Amino acid sequence: MQYVWGSLMALIGLFLFLSGFKKSEFIVYKLLHARAKMLWGDHAHTFLAISGMIIMGLSALFFFGIWG
Repeated sequence: MQYVWGSLMALIGLFLFLSGFKKSEFIVYKLLHARAKMLWGDHAHTFLAISGMIIMGLSALFFFGIWG
């Protein structure tokens, strides 16, 4: 089951990274960006892209059974 959750986390992290990098107009990303913009201001896209990278890194640990 850890392979499923690790893969799902990796896809979510990839979505955040690519959307933050491209400053996407996708509705789900726009909702996440609106929430992040309250705290991070103009740096919300960067915050979401870096968060996506961190989630992808943690998902690799989860996928291989090192963490979780």
